Amino acid sequence: MTKMSRNYSELIRIPTFEERFDYLKFSARIGEKTFGYERYLNQMFYGTPEWRAFRREVIIRDNGCDLGLEGYEIPDRIEVHHINPITIEMIENNDPRLMDLENVICTSSRTHKAIHYGDKDLLPKLLVERRPNDTCPWRD
Repeated sequence: MTKMSRNYSELIRIPTFEERFDYLKFSARIGEKTFGYERYLNQMFYGTPEWRAFRREVIIRDNGCDLGLEGYEIPDRIEVHHINPITIEMIENNDPRLMDLENVICTSSRTHKAIHYGDKDLLPKLLVERRPNDTCPWRD
């Protein structure tokens, strides 16, 4: 079994959303085993009662926040991202890293795609708090 190169304990010490994204991102190629032609194995795994219970535990731990960062609450479906990519062999062998709390983090769908494709443009943008007259250039 290979050692995980990145982990949750390191990730949560990173203060900003962008720096957490940089820690997690990687560029995937379509057709790689974890993304392409054998995806049915991943989907079977994600449908198990064990995964669903584990997923709930992760969401509670991260307070439903994107990359586990307060202020980045996820308003819709929460995805649980494996910090270190999983492989077909891991699923076939029921590798303990599949459900290791040190190897997962909550993400929004957009953030999850951004991580896998290394594209910051896909990241969600924080809303700017509006102030009275902030769109009127001649008023303060």
